[in-house]
Amino acid sequence: MTMTSVAIAYFSGYGHTARFAEAVRDGAASVSGTAVHLVAVDTVTDEQWQLLDAADAIVFGSPTYLGDVAARFKLFMEQSSGRWKNQLWADKLAAGFVNSGAKSGDKLHALQTLSLYAAQHSMLWVSLGLLPGWNSSQASEFDLNRLGVWLGAAAQSNGDEGPEAAHPSDLATAEHLGRRVAEQAARTAPAAVPASVPALV
Repeated sequence: MTMTSVAIAYFSGYGHTARFAEAVRDGAASVSGTAVHLVAVDTVTDEQWQLLDAADAIVFGSPTYLGDVAARFKLFMEQSSGRWKNQLWADKLAAGFVNSGAKSGDKLHALQTLSLYAAQHSMLWVSLGLLPGWNSSQASEFDLNRLGVWLGAAAQSNGDEGPEAAHPSDLATAEHLGRRVAEQAARTAPAAVPASVPALV
């Protein structure tokens, strides 16, 4: 079996977004043959930059502050400029998740920032792949994708509650995204050539 690698590069100001990063990790890890790495971008090390360079897919995550990704995440984006110049992440899969206190919070704009960032690195964006939930009289706030977003996973966290109060639907939606990315990575990873079969030249 060919192992694939998924890295989750995220910033979390108060711990809420970290909960969703962990849910993305759990979803990706549920796919057989997937190695998953959490990378907190505000403390990223040289070794973790190498993990990102070697990954088959990178999932980007940030809280939404003033309608866009956090400044600490933007710093990480700028720090990757050398990788952009050399297109080290070209053709890797990419996806994103965001979190804010408001139901909307202009999270779509933050996801657009992440998808444009991935496009500049020549990465291939993986959407959420879910129909909207909680949009009929028979629906529930516990439906997957309760906030009705397509570009990535969106979460809402009450500002007066800690990370332990993360909404179950948002955690499950983040887990779905991680699983979807890992499944896509497994489909697109180059097949390993069995040792008994000579390579064609």
